[in-house]
Amino acid sequence: MMDFQATRWLIGKERPGQAGNNHPTSIPTGLFSACDGQFNLAGGGEAMWRRICSALELDNVADRPEFASEELRSKNRDVLNAILQERFDRGTVSHWVGLLNEAGVPCGPVYGVDEMFSDPQVEALDMRLRVHHKQLGPLDLLRSPVSLSRGVRRAEPTPERGEHTTDVLKEFGLAAEQIASLRAQNVI
Repeated sequence: MMDFQATRWLIGKERPGQAGNNHPTSIPTGLFSACDGQFNLAGGGEAMWRRICSALELDNVADRPEFASEELRSKNRDVLNAILQERFDRGTVSHWVGLLNEAGVPCGPVYGVDEMFSDPQVEALDMRLRVHHKQLGPLDLLRSPVSLSRGVRRAEPTPERGEHTTDVLKEFGLAAEQIASLRAQNVI
């Protein structure tokens, strides 16, 4: 979930930039560029390393001594990432994600928030929640990722300041006259 980043796009159409995310110990894991964009690759562990090299036809790299273990790949991350990046420069994000996913390597495109809401998986999950705001009109908000088998999904915008004050005070047992008195004194 990208809560506030997604909300920035849904309400204000503001597209936040990317920040990257190299993993501290799992190598190669992080952002890589293709000729048309970026994708995130998660390739930790020996089996995953072998799958990456096989899919990318880099068998000669898989057996190089400086990449023989997770620790050595971490120590030589910059060299390894440069080798992978050279290969990734030759194809599209879609090509590499498809090829690596087929080989059992977790990876996926890096989207701008505007692109994320067009992803088939995000659309299938119905992550937009349409609400009607009294002042702003219809709004698309980000819904909770949790869907329960029972219950009703509430679709209400955030209330305005003080919108429910009277209702809350009535729940606490205050009479209408007491609430009016508090308002007259600018307490509420």
